[in-house]
Amino acid sequence: MSDSPTRRLHVDLTGQTAIVTGASRGIGKAIALALASSGAKVACVARSEGKLKEVADAITAAGGTAATYVADVADSAAANSVVEGVVEKWGQLDILVNNAGITRDTLIPRMTDEDWDEVISTNLRSVFLFTRAAASAMMRTKSGRIINISSVSGLMGNPGQCNYSASKAGIIGFTQTVARELASKRRAITVNAICPGFIASDMTEALGPALEEVVKARIPLQRLGEADEIADAVLYLASGSAAYITGQVLTVDGGLTG
Repeated sequence: MSDSPTRRLHVDLTGQTAIVTGASRGIGKAIALALASSGAKVACVARSEGKLKEVADAITAAGGTAATYVADVADSAAANSVVEGVVEKWGQLDILVNNAGITRDTLIPRMTDEDWDEVISTNLRSVFLFTRAAASAMMRTKSGRIINISSVSGLMGNPGQCNYSASKAGIIGFTQTVARELASKRRAITVNAICPGFIASDMTEALGPALEEVVKARIPLQRLGEADEIADAVLYLASGSAAYITGQVLTVDGGLTG
């Protein structure tokens, strides 16, 4: 694990509501916890209930407000239902974080149709579905923040991940287009993307110490990032301080792609 600093970013999101997809673990969990600790009511979305409930319970135990929505993020009706449910429950939607993502890694000669379709559907289609639903809700209140979690794999590619890289590159193009569509003084909705680099997680731990050192050697800052550091980037883009930032791609990768 890395020796990253404790989070020092403090943002006041009191009175705001947020949806975080893929909130049951890793980066999504860190984002949900960070938004809640900043005062937002957080709707945690994932396909399985167990770990999702643990995240919501942690939020409420710390004095925050959370709700869980078990849903297939790639299903259009489910996405609409989640957004409608949040608006009905809390009266508005201020922040959407499209974080849900999976990998099905293999070299292209061995990649099946299912490997391709499942990754594109979960990682990219879900962003379209939730953004479309959220945009309608945000346009009614004439404000909103949409933050899409892409990846450095969408900027530079990664062998064995053509499906994942394609989905994450698609998120970048989607973000830049929708930012232009929703940007106006009348709407005040911003749309941005964050590209994490190598982030400490169960997946990177599974690499083993030797391979982890090889990965670190490629990173100018010589360490893996922490999920909390991605959550800090989300907090900034969700805050009033980022009101004039839209259509941008914020890379948080320790200098890997610099």
